[in-house]
Amino acid sequence: MKKVTVIGGGISGLAAAYTLEQKGRDNYSVTLVEAGSELGGKMQSVTVDGFTVEGGPDCFLAQKPAVDRLSREIGADGDIIGTSEENKGTFILSGSKLHVLPEGLMLMVPTKIIPFALSPLISWPGKIRMGMDMFLPRRKGNGDESLGSFVTRRLGREALDKIAEPLIGGIHAGDPENMSLKASFPRFLEMERKHRSLIKAMLASKRQAPPQKDKKATYFMSFKHGMGELPQAVAEKLENVDIKLNTKVKDLQYDGKFTVTTSKGEQWQTDAVVLAVPAYAGADIIEGLEPQLAQTLRGINFVNSATVSLAFRKKDLGRTLPGFGFVIPSGEKRDIMAVTYSSQKFKHRSPDEDHLLVRCFVGGPKNQELVLLNDSEMLAKVQAELKSILEITAEPVMTKIFRWNQGMPQYSMGHLERVASIEQRLSKFPGLTIAGNSYRGIGVPDCIESGIRAAKNVMGEKEEH
Repeated sequence: MKKVTVIGGGISGLAAAYTLEQKGRDNYSVTLVEAGSELGGKMQSVTVDGFTVEGGPDCFLAQKPAVDRLSREIGADGDIIGTSEENKGTFILSGSKLHVLPEGLMLMVPTKIIPFALSPLISWPGKIRMGMDMFLPRRKGNGDESLGSFVTRRLGREALDKIAEPLIGGIHAGDPENMSLKASFPRFLEMERKHRSLIKAMLASKRQAPPQKDKKATYFMSFKHGMGELPQAVAEKLENVDIKLNTKVKDLQYDGKFTVTTSKGEQWQTDAVVLAVPAYAGADIIEGLEPQLAQTLRGINFVNSATVSLAFRKKDLGRTLPGFGFVIPSGEKRDIMAVTYSSQKFKHRSPDEDHLLVRCFVGGPKNQELVLLNDSEMLAKVQAELKSILEITAEPVMTKIFRWNQGMPQYSMGHLERVASIEQRLSKFPGLTIAGNSYRGIGVPDCIESGIRAAKNVMGEKEEH
């Protein structure tokens, strides 16, 4: 029986361990090592005074099937929920005012003329420039391009500054001017290649969309008790996996087999290793094994981020807040990147209808230092912004802060070439593979796919990307 060590207990590592146990039950002995005190990585959901508070991602993209497929396998699909039918809508802060995203705006591309024309978010010159996408030629060449350059070229600078940048910042915590289009949004490249125009591509996709099988499905989905429910459910299925918590791997060596050494002084040999930790953590582990590979891994940059959740009595707010929340362009010079009304976006987040749970995002590439503030300083910054933007002066009845130092990988220009170089160097060590959001997708479905792919590579079922 071959021994496999999975390093990292986030959803990528859990998916790898689960796949190895299910598909190779009689052939593999699996050990899962996690440096922290609990599994799940950034998928942490906690209950505080009856509120379900998310530390990391609060949803997943329903179009990507990995979460639904895994949930069905482990029997957790019954708890999958869609966004609320009431109070729909996302807003963007512009000129200190909140503007609703026009109906029909898909991935920052307008597909309905009337709502877009009537929206005050974009100036008339900006609207005309966005419409020119219908007539502009394709880009020549196949080299990488920054997302900022692509959006400006197709839709104009105003579309980048007022729509694309805040929407992307709310998801990736990234700077579009440095983000690799090929790595972050390959769909846009395919749309331009196939249809030339993004608007034409979006209209075509709407016409060609198959009938929705699940009428309850929404664009974003979550779990009744929070996203942390999924890693917990996966972990419960790892009956034959040896799970070691509070165990940090500090070194990895190879001499036909891998020797794993932990900070506790434990040491064991294993036939294969799945490195399911952030790239910088993986670099520290393999520094002694392959210094050049470690250096390449450190070439993937990360930024600090934090989530600040606050609960308010609705009667103290004095008014109803529309939509699911809002995002903020960096040009607004604010101390927060985005705000989600968690209990309006998903049900089961508040103990009753009398309270509103709000989640604010702090940090990102241009405000990383804010994550280093202490709790009281960070709360003061956030409450000042909520007062300025939403006129909320009430004191919260509950607060909870999650900090993620080096929490968000940045897919900068040349990212896929960097990943290819990493994978080429890994091939020198049969049985060593990588997984996680550092490489080929930051979303929860991407992480699950990366863990499954890593497990299949260990089992000799090589998959193409």
